[in-house]
Amino acid sequence: MSDSTLDWQPPPRPEWLARFNAEGQHTDLRSLVPLNADELIDTACRRTGLSDFGDNRWREPFEVLLKALEDEADLHYFGRLMTRNDLLIWLQALLGVQAAFTAHPEIADEVVDRPVIIAGLSRSGTSILFELLSQDSRFGLPRHWEMMFPYPPPERATYDTDPRIEHCQHLITQWNRVAPTYATMHEMDARLPNECIIAQACTFISEYIPFLFQVPSYMAWLGSKADWEYPYQFYKKLLQLWQWRNPRQHWLLKAPSHLNYLPTLFKVFPDAQVLLTHRDPLQAQASVTNLAGTFYWMRSDKPLDVAAFEGLLSPRHMAARLDQVIDWLESGSIPKKQCSNSLYADLVKHPLQALHKVYRQIGLSLDGEAERRMVHYLQNKPQGKFGAHRYGVGESDEVRRKRTLFRRYQAYFEVPDEAVI
Repeated sequence: MSDSTLDWQPPPRPEWLARFNAEGQHTDLRSLVPLNADELIDTACRRTGLSDFGDNRWREPFEVLLKALEDEADLHYFGRLMTRNDLLIWLQALLGVQAAFTAHPEIADEVVDRPVIIAGLSRSGTSILFELLSQDSRFGLPRHWEMMFPYPPPERATYDTDPRIEHCQHLITQWNRVAPTYATMHEMDARLPNECIIAQACTFISEYIPFLFQVPSYMAWLGSKADWEYPYQFYKKLLQLWQWRNPRQHWLLKAPSHLNYLPTLFKVFPDAQVLLTHRDPLQAQASVTNLAGTFYWMRSDKPLDVAAFEGLLSPRHMAARLDQVIDWLESGSIPKKQCSNSLYADLVKHPLQALHKVYRQIGLSLDGEAERRMVHYLQNKPQGKFGAHRYGVGESDEVRRKRTLFRRYQAYFEVPDEAVI
């Protein structure tokens, strides 16, 4: 795999979107679709009738992001509209969560009991493991609609009929209308569970945000100045809020990027069971760029600048992050007994055997009904979606050179090589 795998070519724009954006080229977009901090805050307060944001740790990253959006993201007309709507949704979520805890301080007494949290490289099996474990009714999963619109708190009686579901459904399927190729990469539905970083975005400290926009200065701020305890503390509040009137037995949560913040995760969720997924890092890396490029293309005509995102995409930086996990485990910075492992290769070849192993590691039994549901789910997966594991043969000198970066990681977790194609 050479560096050319980091190249990305944008697909053609839908005709309706090309015409819409062309109209915006002769207008003052910054005045027409403002991304001004005070104006956005005033609008969010006016829409909700609320004014208390609570903890103010969101304010600095919010302003860093706005400056980066204006200076670096090169948003087109429709992209600015999408972005403004995202920002207002996040601000309104902050206001709503604070209003709920102010009106009902007892929500803070809700116990988030032994959540199971999946983390690992992107494309390493986090999604399929998440989908399979979700077939077990003992797990509660946050759905996309409640992540987007957490206030008022979801109610058990109306959980499947809440009008926010339809609102969320329109907004997230809009992505497929803006970039039709995205529909082939990821299933979007308001009722499906989604990644923790999407809910954390309303704190404006989230790895979700630099996958939406090309904002290198914001990425640099995340890497050097962000207080990562804040979005994890806020996420715990969201879990308490979601389960308050719609109880869940154990939360099942997932985000690949938890891998980078495991000490913080365990500080906020000390009884968590973390499932680490593992796959040949070179194969996992190869599919990330296409996803990132498509996200950016939804909002901007700016070409994908891979060099600006080296920390997300380069083998050297990826290897450093994986080695860091090993160091945390060996030093006791994270509790080894609460960290379990799932190999992508095992999940592909022998899924039920791999799932029984996962359950043993987290101290639960896989009962017959849950297993039957998992088998049914596997039988009804679209062909090819579950993936295939191809062992590496005849690798190039370049691939072998890059593979040396991951030698420690692959040996430590017994991760087999795959063919890099």
